[in-house]
Amino acid sequence: MGTWRNGTGQLTIAGQDGPVNLEIAASYGTRRRGLLGRDGIDGALLITPCNSVHTFRMRFAIDVAYLDKELTVVDVHTLRPGRLAMPRWKARHVLEAEAGAMARWGLRPGTRVSMTPGA
Repeated sequence: MGTWRNGTGQLTIAGQDGPVNLEIAASYGTRRRGLLGRDGIDGALLITPCNSVHTFRMRFAIDVAYLDKELTVVDVHTLRPGRLAMPRWKARHVLEAEAGAMARWGLRPGTRVSMTPGA
């Protein structure tokens, strides 16, 4: 995918039945805001470009998947509120979801995902 824009879409994960609702944060302001001030998310948030996140002032634990430029998962972990993740230098994008979601979706290092914006 070429230029990323703020909006919504669908996340498709290899081996999963249906797509996951996706929010896309591509501008400075939306990337900076992320999931701050929310009590949860239905689906996932893609932050792009991004290779590191934090959970300061977050209200809930999140799963974080780091994606390379081909949308292949580089690393996945769970962050409790008040944490700072180390940068993943090969990552170009970050997916955030409520803690436990990525295990349910089967997201692990090496998994390739695809995204359809505006869906």
